[in-house]
Amino acid sequence: MKKILIANPKGGSGKTTLATNLAGYFAMLGGRVILSDMDRQQSSTQWIQRRPPEMPLIHPHNPRSKTLGLDYEWLITDSPAGLREEKLSDAVKLADCVIVPIQPSAFDIGATRDFLDILAAEKAIRKQKTFVALVGMRVNSRTHSAAAQAEFMVQTGFPVLTYLRNAQVYATAAEQGVSLFDMRPSLVVQDLQQWAPLLDWVIEATDVEE
Repeated sequence: MKKILIANPKGGSGKTTLATNLAGYFAMLGGRVILSDMDRQQSSTQWIQRRPPEMPLIHPHNPRSKTLGLDYEWLITDSPAGLREEKLSDAVKLADCVIVPIQPSAFDIGATRDFLDILAAEKAIRKQKTFVALVGMRVNSRTHSAAAQAEFMVQTGFPVLTYLRNAQVYATAAEQGVSLFDMRPSLVVQDLQQWAPLLDWVIEATDVEE
């Protein structure tokens, strides 16, 4: 099973957006996908509940349950805000890769800076057993905040995979229980282009011996 952890201690950073769309992508490809929702708000779980029955199946998982099943190919974990210390260390050790979403605001950058320092100190990451990369979220490239976000992300030393625009299509997908990859391609052409490097990295980062 290939394991992806979406993590950032800042609430509203875009974790659920990444988790649900990654789940939708791999389900669309025919993969057996389980989406684990660690957040108290249960946003990912509610998204699955809204998912139309004709869409590719995504299985929900309650982290309190210890049973996962060995027949799944992908485990995508939507972590809670404030994931720190022992719980963070345990989650990182279990993951093949960690994706950190960052929004272009001073509050998000400040909260993420300390979090990335903690990640960099994790043994699993130092030994390259777990890979970490960053994704810019809700970006308007013509703003000063986006420029500050890009500068910060580059300075972290972690790979910067892509910048996802601030588009209504994400809200629409969330409301309908679908991912971008379930929608008519003509509606999401620019967004799919922005997702391409992220998907390529995930596939490469999880290409490990079971």
